Amino acid sequence: MRELVGTCESCGKDVFCLDGFLNGVSEAGRLECFECAEAGPVHPQDKGNSE
Repeated sequence: MRELVGTCESCGKDVFCLDGFLNGVSEAGRLECFECAEAGPVHPQDKGNSE
């Protein structure tokens, strides 16, 4: 069973519950997909600054 839980607060990707397991990370009230959670926190001043 696949149920939409919400959207990733970092990238906007849909996050689902798959057969009872969250396909993402929920921490401190934030929902993120695994990719964004593994990348670590992104600070607003760092967005768009790729070197």
